[in-house]
Amino acid sequence: MKKLIAFCCLLFVIIGNSQAQKIDKKLTAKIQQEINGFRGDIGIYVKNLKSKKEVRISADSIFPTASIVKVPLLVGIFQKIDANEVQLEQKFIYSDKRTYGGSGLMQFYKDSAQTDLSTMISLMLTYSDNVTSIWIQELAGGGQTINPLMDNLGLKNTKVNSRTAGREDIWKKYGWGQTTPYEIAHLFELIREGKVISEKQSDKMYRFLKNQFYNERSLSQIPAIYATISKTGSVNDARGEVVLVNAPHGDIVFSILTKNNKDQSWTKDNEAENLTRRIAKIIWDHFEG
Repeated sequence: MKKLIAFCCLLFVIIGNSQAQKIDKKLTAKIQQEINGFRGDIGIYVKNLKSKKEVRISADSIFPTASIVKVPLLVGIFQKIDANEVQLEQKFIYSDKRTYGGSGLMQFYKDSAQTDLSTMISLMLTYSDNVTSIWIQELAGGGQTINPLMDNLGLKNTKVNSRTAGREDIWKKYGWGQTTPYEIAHLFELIREGKVISEKQSDKMYRFLKNQFYNERSLSQIPAIYATISKTGSVNDARGEVVLVNAPHGDIVFSILTKNNKDQSWTKDNEAENLTRRIAKIIWDHFEG
């Protein structure tokens, strides 16, 4: 019995040391120093996919997704594509009854203009188009269909809240969707590894995620010659971004999410957006500087 207890204690120490070795202490300290004084709540997750080293700062806390929810919507519609319920080349007719404010281009389409699903997905991700996003959410089956897909991927806190029965109260708190810094970054990693729906569909999703019009935050701190996939999200009191970059010394995935922000301005000098740029530069310089 004593030997068994001693063995269990040794195993616990080994496992504990292994977990501790995953944390990049130097990068964590650099980022922690940078975020001190931020007037809001912030969560950060960083992972070097080669070394497996991580940064976790409130990485399991729930934050509003804002438009980052369009990544789970992407998974939802590709599940329908994989099941042959819809096709990328399938034609749709836009109605001006779908007009919705905010970001995007389809709200400026003429009534009865023809489009296709591939264009709608591209607009949703590249220009964060709200009209196509709501349309795609419908085609994907809404939160009732998309949320179980997130559960099956182990993303228990990543949810579509809007227009989802039973989530009205949580929609009031988090808005369109919710996630954690770890989970949304891990979703990017799963897509990269071909583990979302299938390798074929993951590859297609990855290609759609490469084209980002809103590149003035983290992407502005990464040399343009390196490929990235990314998605931003913004509402008055919350700004967020998730990025995966094919870096020379190993791919890096990171997410920076904020909420309860005091600065709710809509300029490039917004406190959270400036902080996001500085953190992205710290991450890049740490691994590639």
